[in-house]
Amino acid sequence: MYIQKVLSNGIRVVAERIPYVHSTVLGVWVGNGSRYEKRSENGMSHFIEHMLFKGTNRRSAKQIALEMDSVGGQLNAFTTRECTCFYAKTLNEYIETAIDILSDMVFEPELSKENMELERRVVLEEIAMYEDSPEDVVYDLFAEAVWGDTPMGRAILGTPETLSNITPDSMREYMRTHYTSRNIVLAVAGSFDDDLFDKLESYFGCRQLQNNEVECESAAYTPRNVYKTRDFEQIQIVAGFNGIDIYDDSVYSLLVFNNVFGSGMSSRLFQNIREKYGLVYSIGAGHSAYMGTGTFDISAATSKDNIERVAELVSGEIRRIKTEKLSDDEIDRSKRQLKGNYILSNEHIGARMQTIGRGMLLNKPLRSQSETIERIMDVNRESVADIIDRVLDVSTLSIAAAGPIDNIDDLFNV
Repeated sequence: MYIQKVLSNGIRVVAERIPYVHSTVLGVWVGNGSRYEKRSENGMSHFIEHMLFKGTNRRSAKQIALEMDSVGGQLNAFTTRECTCFYAKTLNEYIETAIDILSDMVFEPELSKENMELERRVVLEEIAMYEDSPEDVVYDLFAEAVWGDTPMGRAILGTPETLSNITPDSMREYMRTHYTSRNIVLAVAGSFDDDLFDKLESYFGCRQLQNNEVECESAAYTPRNVYKTRDFEQIQIVAGFNGIDIYDDSVYSLLVFNNVFGSGMSSRLFQNIREKYGLVYSIGAGHSAYMGTGTFDISAATSKDNIERVAELVSGEIRRIKTEKLSDDEIDRSKRQLKGNYILSNEHIGARMQTIGRGMLLNKPLRSQSETIERIMDVNRESVADIIDRVLDVSTLSIAAAGPIDNIDDLFNV
């Protein structure tokens, strides 16, 4: 049972009371990520995430950390292509401390020039770290390949060039136009009293914010191959396809299909390529869903000597599942696995906060646990066959690779 309210300034609230736990998680969700940035602003959303921890008009960065630590709480944040989330987890008796700190960070950041210069160096180090990570490099390449020179195709962290243009004034203006009342959701999960909503009104609802909707650029998936020759020990490769968006209920069929095909140690990709032949350390498949677009991808890391054989075996698994689909026994086993994974994940209040917060922010229906399980159990052979044909449409195949490689043409024969 979800409680939904709207504060006096238009900020939406969604809460799930879980009375048998002793903690509460509050998330401040902002409909803002790299997808909302102009080219010159690339990296702004992530930079804001960093800067909001650097101090407010009332608290230094050290005071923020000390106040949260003093009640045994946890404070963190993350930025994606479509949202930014700041969240705190505390014992339920200290939830007002979390509300106070988060509202202060989001609405009263200091954004001093000195702190910005220091944190800019931190973000540049983070970019350098990602550049040394083959998996991060290849997924940025893949996004660039399929979404091109659009906000969806650009790196969430930005570039050294775009970060150099961000100033305290430009950050304040960006927050003024993007951190609006219609673009913020407060999500709460855990144990709390009814006066929680009075506290949220007191700390968040009193803020004078713009009330405009914030729109992002549409993104159309376009098949393209991209590679980057790098001095990595292995070749990191992604073979991806046009997927489904976040509003598509066929996601349950997709998850059932992928439990068999590419998710986890019992999947066909793992068993038939890693375990049988020992050609890779990591291999798997998964989907990424966004507003109006999405991808389904297969990723692997292997040596230059083995890349063609790995691509051949992956191609064979794709052809096999497109031809044979899944048996009723495989589907039933996969549904039980998916149901169990879902129930276990919902025993973590942080996961429940993220589900309802992101769902409300992106205007997805908020389904109860029983409704979600019902949709999982409704998956059948026909719905699985349909989603296999949709997300493994070979006309949408795109390839991205990073490492000691200089050609990816005709690598996959699907």
